[in-house]
Amino acid sequence: QLQLVESGGGLVEPGESLKLSCTASGSGFDYYAIAWFRQGPGKEREAVSCSGSDGTPYFGDFVKGRFAISRDNAKKTVYLQMNSLKPEDTGLYFCAAGWNQNGNPWSAAVWYDYWGQGTQVTVST
Repeated sequence: QLQLVESGGGLVEPGESLKLSCTASGSGFDYYAIAWFRQGPGKEREAVSCSGSDGTPYFGDFVKGRFAISRDNAKKTVYLQMNSLKPEDTGLYFCAAGWNQNGNPWSAAVWYDYWGQGTQVTVST
């Protein structure tokens, strides 16, 4: 079982950067894919990025090269570096851990077993 805690959110202006962290406690972190989802005001939850258990990165189409994801298994932490932020990136960012993808796309929330409480990102002038 994993417990996930997000940090690093905040208020930034358009074009600026933020680095989010998702830190886990519990066992088996190395075997889990860790994904980031977000939910903006009045919007549905959407998948942002994922680091597979082997470190393979995945990104939503809207990222368009602006974000990078990395993981440090020794620290049980996954990082989401977000650059060139836009107002539409505003939202509550959650990380989630999934073990058995079972044929689902990385972006499907259904196969993620554990979720954090989220960290708020606000992009505004």
